[in-house]
Amino acid sequence: MARSLQQPSHRRRNKFPAVLATATALALAGTGLALTAGGANAAVGNLVTNGGFDSGLSGWTCTGNTSTVSSPVHSGSGALAATPGAGDTAECTQTVSVLPNTAYSLNGWVQGPYVYLGARGTGGTDPSTWSAQSAWNQLNTSFTTGASTTSVTLYVHGWYGQATYNADDIQLIGPGGTASPTPSASATSASPSASASPTKSASPSASASPSQSASPSASSSPSPSGSATTTPPNTGLPKHVLTGYWQNFDNNSTVQKLGAVQSAYDIIAVSFADATTTQGAISFTLDPALASKLGGYTDAQFKADIAAKHAAGKKVVLSIGGQNGAISVGNATAATNFANSAYSLIQSYGFDGIDVDLENGVDPTYMSQALHSLQSKVGSGFILTMAPETIGMYSTAGAYFQLALNTKDILTVVNTQFYNSGGMNGCDGKVYTQGTIDFITAQVCTHIQGGLRPDQVGIGVPASTKAAGGGYVNSTVVNNALDCLATGNHCGSFVPPAKWPTIRGAMTWSTNWDANNGNDFSNNVGAFVHAMQ
Repeated sequence: MARSLQQPSHRRRNKFPAVLATATALALAGTGLALTAGGANAAVGNLVTNGGFDSGLSGWTCTGNTSTVSSPVHSGSGALAATPGAGDTAECTQTVSVLPNTAYSLNGWVQGPYVYLGARGTGGTDPSTWSAQSAWNQLNTSFTTGASTTSVTLYVHGWYGQATYNADDIQLIGPGGTASPTPSASATSASPSASASPTKSASPSASASPSQSASPSASSSPSPSGSATTTPPNTGLPKHVLTGYWQNFDNNSTVQKLGAVQSAYDIIAVSFADATTTQGAISFTLDPALASKLGGYTDAQFKADIAAKHAAGKKVVLSIGGQNGAISVGNATAATNFANSAYSLIQSYGFDGIDVDLENGVDPTYMSQALHSLQSKVGSGFILTMAPETIGMYSTAGAYFQLALNTKDILTVVNTQFYNSGGMNGCDGKVYTQGTIDFITAQVCTHIQGGLRPDQVGIGVPASTKAAGGGYVNSTVVNNALDCLATGNHCGSFVPPAKWPTIRGAMTWSTNWDANNGNDFSNNVGAFVHAMQ
């Protein structure tokens, strides 16, 4: 979540991620930093040339017996058909220009025995995933580029001496770089590294599969209908909730004391906590400029407002991160520091828990450790919410999705930011454009099919066109999306494969922008959410 560039503070939020989907966001000056095509200003999109193989092998460098066919295909007019040999995996590669220190998601549709999809030269842990299914199935993985990485080589291949495999609709989602990569045509690159695949003399074994951390474990995987294997913690919240972020800064929206936050909000996320000089530790201070504009808002008044919200049955959580947040929990010491400092703030102010909105990277192992430690201190009433960007929840291989799954036993709700993201694949493999009901419902489907309970999934949208660079939808669209997910009614072209009546609700950035927009979100979406059965 981003804050206005007019306010020279590290705290922010109009929900602007580090990369925006369209250059049109630049027209919304004052709400964040838009990225346009080219270099560090590249737009998010599919970076693969001819990923659907509709133009033959154009854009790809292939080895062995490789060609394109018109059938079978996953979509379009073509697909890759490749037959490995005794000493060849029938690999196709493509080198793509990327940005350093940036997260990317890689996916593709494949069928056949032992099909591998991955990337090399990422500057970090090179991703690899595989399947061995006779029907079309989607492979998903992700990675973050290193500090000096400007290009990566994508690959898809089969296994030595196995039957023909097919591949189609390969996508690398993220911002494009400025480099002009030179394709790697080396035949030696056709063989995966030992760590990614089994030895040449053997068929792929369990050791070749993606690591356990890259996908939900068996215990957290949902049934085909999206049912859960864990039960919700008793947090005292209603079945369906409305979440809103309260801005602890002034960015030319409507300023509010916490006590003035609209009564429709069941969870109020205070934005944001601050990093300290101690690794992993956080602090919180009311913004002096905001306090002055509110006529002298004091800590005592703020704490009293939290208590008043509690008396009205509301929950107040402290949000960490935001677009400019510098909080990092990457080791055991940082995890301990985070849990201890967060607990101290909870005791001091009366917060009910934590909202995780880390938009500059997250370590799912140590952040999960920190959150579990904090929950054990607070007790069963602990509220844990998250607001990841869409790319963070694009597949279970993503670090944010892994964090959600790692904390599933204590997780209240994930309200993914369904905006500032451009087009994304839904759970059906089709690309949907932000700002539509299909974009929202197809992404929610991915989250539930990936292992989250429906009651742990919500819809995150901006409260007005001023609150984000793209992806705003009016309250009617939000209500229709919730109804579609819960009952199967009022859907767009995408109809979810199941009904999820326990879908948790909706979130907006922010209560301030909602007030600035005549309280349209809290009045209309709030009424709908609270009327859901």
